[in-house]
Amino acid sequence: MSATAQKPSDGEITPPVHLEFIQNQLENPAASVAAVSEIEHYHRALFLHHHALEWEQARQKAQTHSERLAFLEGRLKETVLCLSNRPGLVPVIVDGREDTAPNPPWNAWELFMFALCCAGIACLIAFGVSNISFNLLESGFITFRENPLRAYLWTALLPVGALAIKVGWDCVQERRTRDRYLWFCLAAGILGVLVWVGAYASVYPSLSKGINDQIASLTVFDAPSTSSAAPHSLNFAGAKWIDVITVAGQAVAEIFLSAVLGMYLTNLYGRHRPVRLALDPATTQLDQERSRLEESIARERLGLGEANGHIAKLENQLAALLAYGKSLFHREAARRQDHSQKRQIILEQLSDHVRHHLDGADPDRSLAGASAVSSSSPRNGT
Repeated sequence: MSATAQKPSDGEITPPVHLEFIQNQLENPAASVAAVSEIEHYHRALFLHHHALEWEQARQKAQTHSERLAFLEGRLKETVLCLSNRPGLVPVIVDGREDTAPNPPWNAWELFMFALCCAGIACLIAFGVSNISFNLLESGFITFRENPLRAYLWTALLPVGALAIKVGWDCVQERRTRDRYLWFCLAAGILGVLVWVGAYASVYPSLSKGINDQIASLTVFDAPSTSSAAPHSLNFAGAKWIDVITVAGQAVAEIFLSAVLGMYLTNLYGRHRPVRLALDPATTQLDQERSRLEESIARERLGLGEANGHIAKLENQLAALLAYGKSLFHREAARRQDHSQKRQIILEQLSDHVRHHLDGADPDRSLAGASAVSSSSPRNGT
């Protein structure tokens, strides 16, 4: 026998059937009537001696899971009842009132204006980025000359500025303030366009001359300066300021006009947007609570099934142990009865054999006695 006890496998029933106790019951003829119940009682007690703690733990575990499952199912029913009484979606509050009124459908003119405004915004941004980046590259700054990408990054301020103005308009809540904001941006954009056009027109006559006109206007003599020609003359400093005003007017016009077009697109979409509905916060929380309860119920059912399965396993082991003990008892009883029957048959055969021999010896004895009597009778007569 090894010093360390090995754990029984899952398919093995412990403890084993006690054969000595069964044989002792068979040896006691007085207890033969109640031998089966005694064997069952003994093996039941022996099984509980090994598995009583495990059985009770499984039973308590099953009871705990059953109580928790009943509690969770009750809460789940209450949650489902609350969900059935609440709407899943609620209207959104827009401008202090519920957004429940349906909007008119889109028509062809509004779709055309929407597409035209989108194209206008794209053209303004593309033209502004390309034109101002070209001016920055031609400005002679060493920063833009060494790295031309910086010029395009600087021109990215145009769409960002337009977006910032649009975001500011979206943050305004009052209708009148929004209208004033829009008209101010429109006025600033138109003013930028006028400044841009005016600055460009001031230098357009000198820029429109061809090469031949420029050569013809050159002279080796100093032309007398007149007071009337001074205002129309354009030197280097004046051209520089004209260039600055042109670029600034273009930037202001593109930023504000792009923002105004974005505001118009928002208003146009707002006229035809669908009715906005949102999830009810209480319904969302109840739905989340229902999901958590369903997960908890699933876990509790698994735990309850495991505990009940363990109890059923122990009960089946006990039933198998008792059935096996009874079968051994009946086998031993049948074996003993067979031995006794065989012994009885042997004894009967021996008795028959002895009787047969005794029956064969009786006639010989009777004949010998008769001959002895006949031989002795003449002697007595003489």
